[in-house]
Amino acid sequence: MASIIYSPKDIFEQEFKTSMRGYDKKEIDEFLDNVIQDYESYLTQIQELREENDRLKQQLAAKSKADAQSSYASSQAASAQQTRVAQSATNFDILKRISRLEKEVFGKQING
Repeated sequence: MASIIYSPKDIFEQEFKTSMRGYDKKEIDEFLDNVIQDYESYLTQIQELREENDRLKQQLAAKSKADAQSSYASSQAASAQQTRVAQSATNFDILKRISRLEKEVFGKQING
């Protein structure tokens, strides 16, 4: 970003040499007064935009943090659900195996 060379104070305090057929001092002063007002407006706008930019960055960081926490909580819930499904599938498999073993062991004793 380009740096600002003149401040409103620099413009206000600027002195010009005069000559016989020089510019109208009153006209130059009026013009410089307008330039000073523009500079002050620009500096105010820049400050407001910087503050808004900082505020928006903070909001974005807070939203990103909240989204990350939400995403983490969702992934934890999904992981817990998968664990429960895996455990129930494992329990179901164990029960099937026990049932088969009982049929093998006790089925032969009853039939034998």
